Amino acid sequence: MKLLGLSFSPRKGANTELLMEKAFAGARLLGAETELYRIAEKKITPCDGCGACMGTGECPIQDDMQELCEKMLNADGIIFGTPVYFYNITAQGKAAIDRSIMINRPDRNLTNKVGGLVVVGGSLGLIDAVKDLYFYMVIRQMLPANFVAAYASRAGDIEMLPKCMAAAEDLGKQMVKISEKRFTYPPEFQANHIGYGTHTR
Repeated sequence: MKLLGLSFSPRKGANTELLMEKAFAGARLLGAETELYRIAEKKITPCDGCGACMGTGECPIQDDMQELCEKMLNADGIIFGTPVYFYNITAQGKAAIDRSIMINRPDRNLTNKVGGLVVVGGSLGLIDAVKDLYFYMVIRQMLPANFVAAYASRAGDIEMLPKCMAAAEDLGKQMVKISEKRFTYPPEFQANHIGYGTHTR
């Protein structure tokens, strides 16, 4: 199994990434290959809503998002990790999430990939970040595994929560086990992500 970790944190090696590394350790115990990808170290421009990718599957904005999309497509599982800034995921993470709409075609999508979450906050916002990332996984037809959400402020505080660290290790193991089950969405429904609202007849 190839497990990709997307760190939305601008703070290298802080609480979010400590938990992600613990999840990686659990996954590696069961033979997984792991890679941590730090969004903050890449150039990922916010989506400008041009809609070009809806027709071509390609984004006209040329930056590191093309590389990231290929890594997401080549992974069997993806852990999304974010601290909570202003009650939700970071700006770096939101930019990557928005731009990933380009991989939403029948031949290029995240369907059947296992998804897991790591969220760390100092106060309010944990459940909002978890909710939004879980919804992202569901509409992308990923196979959601568990999540780890923890309260921690200063870098390294997370290591004083042994049950939380153990839960992160279990998350990594769980993702490998789910991947091995080879669950799949029915092919006729794959990559058919349409939002219906009041504008739809």
